[in-house]
Amino acid sequence: MAILHGIKPERVMYYFEEITKIPRCSHHEEKISNYLAGVGRSLGLEVIQDEALNIIIKKPGSKGYENSPTVILQGHMDMVCEKTQDSNHDFSKDPIKFHIDGDYIIAEKTTLGADNGIALAMILAILESKDILHPPLEALITSDEESGMTGASALSPENLKGRILINLDSEEEGTILVSCAGGERNIIAIPIEWKDTIKERESYELIVSGLQGGHSGIDINRGRGNSNKIMGRVLNRLNKELDYDLFHIEGGSKPNAIPRYTRAKVAIAKGEFEKAKSIIFDLDKELKNEFLHSDKDIEIKLNKLKEEEDKAFSENTKSKLITALNLLPNGVQSMSMAIEGLVESSNNLGVIKTLDNQITLESAIRSSVGTLKQFISEQIELLAKVIGGSYERTSSYPAWQYKDNSYIREIIKESYRELYNKEINISAIHAGLECGIFDEKFENIDMVSLGPTMYGVHAPGERLSISSTERTYQLLLQVLEKIK
Repeated sequence: MAILHGIKPERVMYYFEEITKIPRCSHHEEKISNYLAGVGRSLGLEVIQDEALNIIIKKPGSKGYENSPTVILQGHMDMVCEKTQDSNHDFSKDPIKFHIDGDYIIAEKTTLGADNGIALAMILAILESKDILHPPLEALITSDEESGMTGASALSPENLKGRILINLDSEEEGTILVSCAGGERNIIAIPIEWKDTIKERESYELIVSGLQGGHSGIDINRGRGNSNKIMGRVLNRLNKELDYDLFHIEGGSKPNAIPRYTRAKVAIAKGEFEKAKSIIFDLDKELKNEFLHSDKDIEIKLNKLKEEEDKAFSENTKSKLITALNLLPNGVQSMSMAIEGLVESSNNLGVIKTLDNQITLESAIRSSVGTLKQFISEQIELLAKVIGGSYERTSSYPAWQYKDNSYIREIIKESYRELYNKEINISAIHAGLECGIFDEKFENIDMVSLGPTMYGVHAPGERLSISSTERTYQLLLQVLEKIK
């Protein structure tokens, strides 16, 4: 029997569980795209599947709503695929494992994909229903949102006529979003000069682990440790106090996830091990104190490797890498003076990789002010020049700016007040939503973003509130019924 069988809203939960069985990491969305198209066709609805794998499903309005304004219900099909170090989960084929604990659906050692699978489930339940009162609907489910919003960018405006859009990619019940940050990805590549290792040295694996990680937009102001930045600090401290070789480094898996685990491989002279161990011990103690309230389980370890390496980064390459890791902007860069508590701009050093001939450092910049996004990008580009590396800017997307007048915003405020006898919170978010792209693509489009409460998004153990999902779904149905 399905784990979510009998849990309300039943058809939403049915579709959500079906979606957890389908592989849908960013850039690997063929199966989920085909599934969505198949559901739409099985319901006898018009389906458009474009070359970017975006899905549009059109449903006529209910009786009496045939001439009402068309509403776009929007979410994204991909998910951030993160897992713990001890997990053997294969995202390319394995269903997401989860369990219920009280009010929460909780992923086991992986991300859950409630971001944004719960939006897909709500949309499919509405498309399927013959009882829900609603205006003409255009379900828009985009691909590759998490790694650059390329699906939204590739979308053809001609396929949609709606000018009211409800984005279902928010993660806090009782709040609707009316503005979001823009962003971009960037990569510094440091050329590797190799040298022969000294034979009298032994190889060790240096590990930074035990961090919470999280969403590089929503969680960036929580003071959580970035394992890639911390590794830079560790390597710099070691470099100041002893001579060692460095021959590999890797950390993080997604630029939009705060990295939780980074490892480096080093070669240390046999007589220097105790000194290195003492340095690591002191640093571990320092960091446990610094991150006591955000990452209490942080740990730095030095483990012996069985095999010795015959080549390492040159001193010049090692120095450039340490410089980049320590000087690259990371975390909150500025706070909004207009909206209390809102991060205005930030950067996240999300991924480090060692390739055959270069080391790459990939970051995700976010900002609600375009010129600040540009400034952070220029800082990183300058750093790349100083260390003799190359710089590449990718996946840029615009901010979504607040609009004074909004019909759909007022409808949602009224519906929320009627359902729960209180006011809904109007807010902005320091994360990228596809609304910024839609605002550029569609003239005079009226948008809001809402969604149920979830925690730990983009990190293993992600969880979704069941009761919040039910309330959010009821709010969505109330809103649709009012658009007549």
